[in-house]
Amino acid sequence: MSKGIVSSVMASCLFAVMYFYTSLLTPLDGEEVFGWRTLLTLPCLTLFMLLSKDWPLITGLLKRIRQKPILLLGLIGTSSLMGVQLWLFLWAPLHGRSLEVSLGYFLLPLTMVLTGRVVYGERLSRLQKLAVACAATGVAHELYQHGSFAWETLLVAIGYPLYFILRRKCRTDHLGGLWADMCLLLPTALYFVIQGPLSAQDLVEHPALYGLIPLLGVISALALICYVLASRLLAFSLFGLLSYVEPVLLVAVALLLGETIGPDQWLTYLPIWLAVVVLILEGIKHLLRHQRRSA
Repeated sequence: MSKGIVSSVMASCLFAVMYFYTSLLTPLDGEEVFGWRTLLTLPCLTLFMLLSKDWPLITGLLKRIRQKPILLLGLIGTSSLMGVQLWLFLWAPLHGRSLEVSLGYFLLPLTMVLTGRVVYGERLSRLQKLAVACAATGVAHELYQHGSFAWETLLVAIGYPLYFILRRKCRTDHLGGLWADMCLLLPTALYFVIQGPLSAQDLVEHPALYGLIPLLGVISALALICYVLASRLLAFSLFGLLSYVEPVLLVAVALLLGETIGPDQWLTYLPIWLAVVVLILEGIKHLLRHQRRSA
């Protein structure tokens, strides 16, 4: 479990870094950043799987598709769900929809916990119940402030649980499944890059893009690898609760970029931060228990 917790926190940190990183990629728009991210992530992910000797996951998946072609429909479904989320994450900050997407990430762990309880029959520990109660307080305040859900909010809060359910149903909840999802996104990514606004003159005026664009792929690949590993190592409910680390870090990035938290927003953020502290305490509890068993 400790490896799963570390992987989840690392993924959240890398996603926060990428959230800030997009601000350095002017004049690329959200669709073109998505395209470059996808095109560059796949080679990095392939290299990682070759070095980590996980490539048999790909050959095994291809063998399953040949034996059961209908599995390809499931892969198209998981790839589409993931692609929409990757696109929305990069599109929203550039179109003034960050607040709606952030609310979706605040709701996501609650919908993940609900999914784990209803679909998989998982039970929550006392500390997890306390974390849910704290987080629910913050989310309820956010809903009170805005009154309704935007489509971006629902897309995040509902889309991710559907993605992970479908992955488990197809038995592709591993790095091989992620690799297949990225492969199926290549045509869309290539279209966005070709149709994007980036020109040769832009590269002359912004020579740093020669290094920044490839590094985007490295960051993205590492984040997705950590995320998938965490989803495989952790119980569905705990994996969902740890997702609160990411929106908290995104708030930190927003503050770093000059945004401020208004007086009416503190009742949203403080309970959620408290929920993260409770989850950290539970992680320490599990680590200590594991050390005692190993001693």
